[in-house]
Amino acid sequence: MAKAYNTAKDKYAAFGVDTEKVLKILDSIPLSMHCWQGDDVGGFESPDSSLSGGGIQTTGNFMGKARNPEELRADIAEARKYIPGKTRLNLHAIYGEFGGKKVDRNEISFEHFKGWVDWCKSQNMALDFNPTFFSHPLANGGFTLSSSDKGVREFWIEHGIACRKIAEKIGKALGETAITNFWMPDGMKDFPADRAAPRERMADSLDKIFAPKISPKYNKDSVECKLFGIGSESYVVGSHEFFMGYAVKNQKLLTLDSGHFHPTETIADKISSMLMFVPELLLHVSRGVRWDSDHVVVSDDATLSAMQEVVRCGAISKVHIGMDFFDASINRIFAWAIGMRAARKCLLCALLEPIEMMRTAENEGDYGKRLALIEESRNLPASDVWDEYCRRSGVLSGLKMVSSIKKYEAKVLSKR
Repeated sequence: MAKAYNTAKDKYAAFGVDTEKVLKILDSIPLSMHCWQGDDVGGFESPDSSLSGGGIQTTGNFMGKARNPEELRADIAEARKYIPGKTRLNLHAIYGEFGGKKVDRNEISFEHFKGWVDWCKSQNMALDFNPTFFSHPLANGGFTLSSSDKGVREFWIEHGIACRKIAEKIGKALGETAITNFWMPDGMKDFPADRAAPRERMADSLDKIFAPKISPKYNKDSVECKLFGIGSESYVVGSHEFFMGYAVKNQKLLTLDSGHFHPTETIADKISSMLMFVPELLLHVSRGVRWDSDHVVVSDDATLSAMQEVVRCGAISKVHIGMDFFDASINRIFAWAIGMRAARKCLLCALLEPIEMMRTAENEGDYGKRLALIEESRNLPASDVWDEYCRRSGVLSGLKMVSSIKKYEAKVLSKR
């Protein structure tokens, strides 16, 4: 392996790329690991909790779904054995530890997440957070923060305020800023008679949620836009234009989910555009197949182009990267490991581009040379650099992880 890496190192050097510098940068970039892959977005509010509403769904019923926080933490720890680099953990509000008691969304507090904080301390992981505006009776009407029912709106406003307070305490406890993402599924299946009123109510509700002052040292808020969902095909309150406008006006982070746009769009071109007007971005790395299906991420063109843009526009310090996929049709450890490895591989490939040579050729108007550099650099041995990164991280490379994950499947998952 050392010989292959040294050969690769020399080949990249000919293109002006220092692979040692690249590996240091790569290792400094955290990826936020989504807890909900482990239990199909069910959460632990009750023994029979399951995903409902919101225009999202999981497919499949592979054995071994995590049924409680202990099993979920064990699965996360197992998956991390195969994921090189720095990881954070991303929690939804429905993953609190409620001790078998009925605790409604507007009543949750930091105490319900202290077990997660203590565990993350032991794992040297930071935590990110998400209010959960779905899988609840008061979300079944299709509207939460934009509901015409004042009581419903106030309930969800209280939930949002509670989540920000929890995230602030998480940030203080772990010494790293929590990123709290707000995604509301509000919308309509068919044509609305009034598009404006729900958006006015949504903006007013968000203003009330964000009114309490919280130090950005401990928590930063992000708002997430979406094109459509199941049950909201004709109208989404929190559309791209709505949340881009809200983020710019209020200087919030904007969340760009790679599955939330039209299938012919990628989020890559939006990164440099939005960073001109908002302080930071949150990327939700996913893979939509014809719609926002949240397939496991692979090293495809869409993921690579997003990572390339983060690197090319010098935005590594301004872009937070989180995973957002869930697949119940395969071993969930495989899903985590494959998806997160793919995202980091794409990030590595982006860092390995001969950017300075490409930029020089572009500035000189030599677009033929620029294209040649892009094309020829694709044939450079990035896989050998990846294998070396895995070796240094103490993580199995290639298909070596398959037998190890299958052993966990037989020993642990099949017994659930």
